[in-house]
Amino acid sequence: MGGGSGRVVVLGHLLRAVGSGVLVTCLYYAAPLDYGFGAAAVAALAGGLLLFGGLVVWQVGAITRSARPRLRALEAMGTAVPLFLVLFSATYFLLSRDRPGSFSEPLSRTDALYFTVTVFATVGFGDIAPADGTARVLATLQMVADLIVVGLVAKVLFGAVETGLSRRPEKRSDP
Repeated sequence: MGGGSGRVVVLGHLLRAVGSGVLVTCLYYAAPLDYGFGAAAVAALAGGLLLFGGLVVWQVGAITRSARPRLRALEAMGTAVPLFLVLFSATYFLLSRDRPGSFSEPLSRTDALYFTVTVFATVGFGDIAPADGTARVLATLQMVADLIVVGLVAKVLFGAVETGLSRRPEKRSDP
């Protein structure tokens, strides 16, 4: 593989990773989130988390079979992490709309995404905080799920990279 074609391959993987994240985020802003927080919202979150788990399992297989497993893992993270964040963002948004006192301030979609990312990144700026039991339970659930995503899912994806690399007939450098 020549240097030019290698760059094109890397660029293609990077564009798919970024494009997936952008698409998931755009779908979040376009989704008709006009129902209240209740059993349907909890079921949607649970279903979304199951979809997320299925996506990770499918991605593991794709990574192990890939000619470029490291780049394929980058794509997997570019899809999986935004999906995970958007699931919680939508749930926080619905909770805030249905029960305005659930957070220290009402949440727009952007505010809900911001709060989700600050919880995920464990920085918790403190400008938005859960103010009632339901919001605190949901934030706690996200924190536990964050630990699983960062620890277990990352380990599984990187293990798939190692498996994919070991299955290649020749050990070339993978960008």
